[in-house]
Amino acid sequence: MGSRIGSFHSKSELQLSLSQFPLRLDIKRKLTARSDRVKSVDLHPTEPWMLASLYNGSVCVWNHETQTLVKNFEVCDLPVRAAKFVARKNWVVTGADDMQIRVFNYNTLERVHMFEAHSDYIRCIAVHPTQPFILTSSDDMLIKLWDWDKKWSCSQVFEGHTHYVMQIVINPKDNNQFASASLDRTIKVWQLGSSSPNFTLEGHEKGVNCIDYYSGGDKPYLISGADDRLVKIWDYQVCAQLFRSLCAGCYI
Repeated sequence: MGSRIGSFHSKSELQLSLSQFPLRLDIKRKLTARSDRVKSVDLHPTEPWMLASLYNGSVCVWNHETQTLVKNFEVCDLPVRAAKFVARKNWVVTGADDMQIRVFNYNTLERVHMFEAHSDYIRCIAVHPTQPFILTSSDDMLIKLWDWDKKWSCSQVFEGHTHYVMQIVINPKDNNQFASASLDRTIKVWQLGSSSPNFTLEGHEKGVNCIDYYSGGDKPYLISGADDRLVKIWDYQVCAQLFRSLCAGCYI
């Protein structure tokens, strides 16, 4: 079983209140499309393309250098909350409020595959950088691993959150590890192949909306943002060491 690790106010966590740091940034480019809301964005790794999934059920691909619309296609008549490029397959993968994952060839706009992935809204998609996998998270409180080389079979289900799973992100320094953010106020760190989380981070007072790994240098940091208006930076190696220390003193 994974362990819950409480709120840190030491070197393992840096807490920032966004209201303390008002930022004024220059807008270099502004890309517009007629839609109620933009629900997700992604950048192509080699082309100057930006992908945006929209609340009106459409997906747009923009050239961010020329500020022109490259492609625009309708996915469904419900909000598309997640969309990702899979550049090595020339795909766009989308997740929508009809619980369906759809896979499109972004050159031809042909729909390659479609399947029901969850029993509630799909919140996030993460693409594994080397393996034929995607991870999906949902309001059904589950995270699922899908293998496109095995006809999009579900290889693993990760259970443990008790509210909507808002975001998942793969560790760029260890592609077998990923983290999840949930409205249950926790962050969980998981390992592919294990059914329970490595550890759980507790510190936010309200739901956690977003999370990311620090990819530069050798700092083992996770950053999280929540409805408590705080950003927290976690040292996940210190957290993992604490988890191992706690387990060493446990009687099972």
